[in-house]
Amino acid sequence: MSAFEVLAILASGVAAGTINAVVGSGTLISFPVLLAFGFAPVTANVSNTLGLAPGSLTSAYGYRRELQGRGRQAARLACASFVGAIAGAILLLELPPAAFKAIVPAFIVVALILIIAQPRLSALLAARAERRQRERQHEGPALFAGVLVTGVYGGYFGAAQGILLLAILALGLDESLQRVNAMKNVLAGTANLVAGVVFVFAAPHVDWTAVGLLAAGSIAGGTLGARYGRRLPPAGLRALIVAVGIVAIVRLL
Repeated sequence: MSAFEVLAILASGVAAGTINAVVGSGTLISFPVLLAFGFAPVTANVSNTLGLAPGSLTSAYGYRRELQGRGRQAARLACASFVGAIAGAILLLELPPAAFKAIVPAFIVVALILIIAQPRLSALLAARAERRQRERQHEGPALFAGVLVTGVYGGYFGAAQGILLLAILALGLDESLQRVNAMKNVLAGTANLVAGVVFVFAAPHVDWTAVGLLAAGSIAGGTLGARYGRRLPPAGLRALIVAVGIVAIVRLL
């Protein structure tokens, strides 16, 4: 691995960790970088999941103030992410690599649509969260099912997993959008960590150098995102994610 590749992968980890803390689509930064340097799609995905897991946990810790008083709720919902992530990771390992290569471009297209629609989606979710606060409704089976399915997606691939979680949680919880974002970080971090553990013991497709570089970068990025991420210009951030997502689609096809 050349010095340029080392620096690029490390920088992509910082960017992905920051974006995951704020929105939740950092995979669309780091995954295409690995593809660009010649990693096979499944190897890139497994290594990316392992590398970004520490950053997800760091960002969740950075939002700990928004989680005060919600520990039991976070634990209950994390159980759904836990189970879903195991299922998703097993699917990734059991299905042929050709299936992943064929399916992922469609996943990325959906993720990019969500990112482009994110401003409108955030406004709708904020209004919904305000209504839920007035109504004082609490999580039900539909919310657990949504988190479970998102966990499966996170274990299998996970691009824009955070945006999906934001939508599901804002519709199902009586919380402000910032507290919903904190919960999103916990659940996405759980899914990434669980899938990563499965990959450590069962995946033959791991590049540990890339994992280490992404982990170091994502830890720094998760810390920065939790502390300063709200200051990032949203339009520029979305444009960057869409650009690298298109690169990933072209590379896969």
